[in-house]
Amino acid sequence: MNLLVIAFKSLKQRALASSLTALSVALGIMLMVSVLVINSVVDDTFNQRSVGVSLVIGPRGSDLGNVLSAVYRIGKPSENLPYRVLTQDIPQAAERLPGVKKSTDVIEWVIPMTMGDVSEEGAFPVVGTTPKYFKVEYASGKRFTKKGQLPVNPFDAMIGAQVARENSWDVGSQFTLIHGGADSGHVHDEKFTVAGVLGPTGTANDRTVFVNIEGFFLISGHEKPPEEAIQRLRDFGYEVTPAQEAEIREASGGHDDHGHSGHDHSGHDHAGHAPHGIPDDLKEVSFILVRTKSPTASLMLAPEINEGMRAQAVNPIIVISKLMKLFVGNTRKLLLCLTALIVVVAGIGIFVSIYNSMSDRKREIAIMRALGAHRGTVFAIILGESLLLCVGGGILGLLMGHGLVVIAAPFVESQAGIIVNPWKFDAMELVLFPVLIGMATLVGFLPGLTAYRTDVADSLND
Repeated sequence: MNLLVIAFKSLKQRALASSLTALSVALGIMLMVSVLVINSVVDDTFNQRSVGVSLVIGPRGSDLGNVLSAVYRIGKPSENLPYRVLTQDIPQAAERLPGVKKSTDVIEWVIPMTMGDVSEEGAFPVVGTTPKYFKVEYASGKRFTKKGQLPVNPFDAMIGAQVARENSWDVGSQFTLIHGGADSGHVHDEKFTVAGVLGPTGTANDRTVFVNIEGFFLISGHEKPPEEAIQRLRDFGYEVTPAQEAEIREASGGHDDHGHSGHDHSGHDHAGHAPHGIPDDLKEVSFILVRTKSPTASLMLAPEINEGMRAQAVNPIIVISKLMKLFVGNTRKLLLCLTALIVVVAGIGIFVSIYNSMSDRKREIAIMRALGAHRGTVFAIILGESLLLCVGGGILGLLMGHGLVVIAAPFVESQAGIIVNPWKFDAMELVLFPVLIGMATLVGFLPGLTAYRTDVADSLND
């Protein structure tokens, strides 16, 4: 009879004790697998594979805050930037680089973003941007898939897969926005219509409502009143001549001092007509995403943009790498050490369980020896029991770990906005079973040695 079969039948005789011992191993492995999978998901979310931009340009302040807000939709921008940063500062900074004649020599594309509002239903972050956002790579080598059309009309919208699923929205659905976030309570009158639905990406785009940036500017209160716009331009260090002042006031003639045109957009179908144009100097953007034609170009362009006090350009890959190294990486090591200690304690439990059973099994072992079993055979059976408890508990823990992630995935997505693939596999999981086999050998060696040394005559007489 196979030695493992004999070992299994021996464990069945002590079913309760064996089950509890294996469960202790399973719980330790479950926690370790959960830590590995969640860490792997976070690592995939916050690394260069999920970032398709070279530079994030935002307000002066926290580079990490700008990246988290612009790329991962976590938090809000501290303030907005004048539209001139997009139309003037970035091209001029690129043209100041050595050997560059025009900005397109180093810049592949530039895309503005406006943020701050949320959808009334579901409170998903709203991003105003251009249709070009959906034509470029959202991550390295990955492009959007969609159902429907691009948001080319001012009051068109494109929604992420999670938004569509949770709000039960589809092409043609209409919705409104809450100004300044869910806590403000002010609902805009203007309605946007879903023109397209994005396919799942596993990024923050899945839980984002995208609206045409021109429609975003047309919402009441989203464009600056002339006097405030002129003062803000000067605060940012731009020169505003009297002629430019007059031009701004004249161009904004259709807009009152409260920053809206007086035209009620609510309940209208905006797809068939173009609304009033808004002068650039009355617009503001939250962030500007830039893709350069080479990594070197982004390293050279960032200092040029950062010169002065207008805007701050950061490389999102560098910022997130620091976050992963300093915080997430150390946290992962701590959690893995704690779960490893749990597994070690479980291993000690296996040792105690098998070793304590030796005194009750001396007669059983002596009978096996009397029936012709060699000392090495008895030793191997004890090691087999240890191996079955460790590996069996490990397999159960692996399944329980992924099951725990399956249960936690919806909660993590709703609370942290991180898309979790519950069946994500981490390469370190392959290391667990060789480690468990090694641990089984260690904890089974001394009880096996005790069985090996059992005196047949004495045990039968007892």
